[in-house]
Amino acid sequence: MKPIFKIVMGLGAACLLASLTFYLINNQAVAEPFLIGGIVSVALGVRGISALKGFAYPMMIIGVVSTALIFPHYFIEINGYKLSGLITPLIQLIMFGMGITMSYKDFLGVFKAPKGVFVGILSHFTIMPLLGFALASLSNFSPEIAAGMILIGCAPNAVAANVISYLAKANLALSITLTSIATLLAPFLTPLMMKLLGGSFIEIDVIAMMLDIMKMVIIPIALAIGINELMKDRMKWINSVMPVVSMFGIAFIIIIVTAVGRESLLTVGPLLILLVLIHNIMGYTLGYWSARLFGMNEKDCRTIAINVGMQNAGLSKGLAHGMGKLGTVGLAPMIYGPMMNISGSILASYWKNKPVEEEDDTKTKI
Repeated sequence: MKPIFKIVMGLGAACLLASLTFYLINNQAVAEPFLIGGIVSVALGVRGISALKGFAYPMMIIGVVSTALIFPHYFIEINGYKLSGLITPLIQLIMFGMGITMSYKDFLGVFKAPKGVFVGILSHFTIMPLLGFALASLSNFSPEIAAGMILIGCAPNAVAANVISYLAKANLALSITLTSIATLLAPFLTPLMMKLLGGSFIEIDVIAMMLDIMKMVIIPIALAIGINELMKDRMKWINSVMPVVSMFGIAFIIIIVTAVGRESLLTVGPLLILLVLIHNIMGYTLGYWSARLFGMNEKDCRTIAINVGMQNAGLSKGLAHGMGKLGTVGLAPMIYGPMMNISGSILASYWKNKPVEEEDDTKTKI
């Protein structure tokens, strides 16, 4: 471990110890800042440990959520400006960063492996919406919080699925194509599925949701792909910067949603976390076995499982904001994002240690 990471880890340990000490002497007001500082410092320090590096971001998100729960008033508005107004621009920036890594060729993968793309898209837009609807119906939550569980199920694949597919030694080319096609279909399928399944919980304006997705996802990605094609060799510095920018953008969105929905989250938090976890794990499981049912090879089964289970939580939060229900509909997506990164990292580590047999590799390639 590099010295800088040792220093940061040491600082984090000191902050956590100080926090525990102040809690024990009933000085909560002083303990809480030390607790947040300790979590964030440890998350940064973990990046220096190769075996734990994949958990650094989820730990950072835990620190972010803790900060928003303890000091919500700092993240709701500043001088009369509601910080929720930053959510749409941040999502556009994140989607632009996604587009910079893409090419029009990613959409052509459907012609090279039509079966894998068909099974992946079909599984994604049936399993996750129906699971979300079933869990929402059983939850006994208020209609708006329940609708948030359906909304995350109707979202397209998360770009993080590509990273997890790579780590899991799955079919990365298929994953990129699935993410691209699902994103392209999102302006049509997400609002329609949400109307069909979520309309019994809250009012859904299909046209408004379509326009929101076009504005937040399709336009930034299309712009980024166009710029990437025109300035290929001169865009390398953006490719290295955008992941960091996206990471902080997602963290800031999460902290705003947590602050706005703090009261609702404290009321339903434990049960909502449990149901979101079930949604995520069942997505991986049913995604894998649906691919098996269609006779896909092991690599493709892993890829489809990951792409079914990992949803675009950022877009879901943006749509919740567009509805004016960020503090309720946005809660399930807010929890789902960090949850899927943790579970996805664990799943990738498990599959990475289970090599795929050579004969599987020749069955489906892009």
